[in-house]
Amino acid sequence: MARMHTRRKGVSCSKRPMVSENPAWVPLNATEIEDLVVKLAKDGIISAKIGLILRDQYGVPDVRLATGKTITKIMEEKGVAPSLPEDLSNLMRRAIDLNVHLRDNRGDVSNKRGLNMIEAKIRRLERYYKRNGILPADWKYSLSNAELMLK
Repeated sequence: MARMHTRRKGVSCSKRPMVSENPAWVPLNATEIEDLVVKLAKDGIISAKIGLILRDQYGVPDVRLATGKTITKIMEEKGVAPSLPEDLSNLMRRAIDLNVHLRDNRGDVSNKRGLNMIEAKIRRLERYYKRNGILPADWKYSLSNAELMLK
């Protein structure tokens, strides 16, 4: 969307500072951060929430700068990564919840379209993850299998 007075497009989000090394004031070293990531992942917390917890409670501004690895990479190395990627499982949960809503409200046409859009996103992600080897080639999305996998 254009700005009101200058007729230029603007950016509405904040930007991260251009920092290439871990700040000196970070209280934890790399092994302590990795141990915390593994502990939180074993408690069932997703990686985005782990990053927020490390930032807000432990004072770690960026795990990748502190350890040289992302949170998901640490989880994969330690064997505590979820079987499905988080974005795919979140979309599948949304599709399940919307399907439950549509069982009760059959005339809700806008949410029927919303379910179709969510399932299209799931199928696009499925193709991407199969192409990159994250999901097995025989993995197939269906709403009934999603309910069994996630609930």
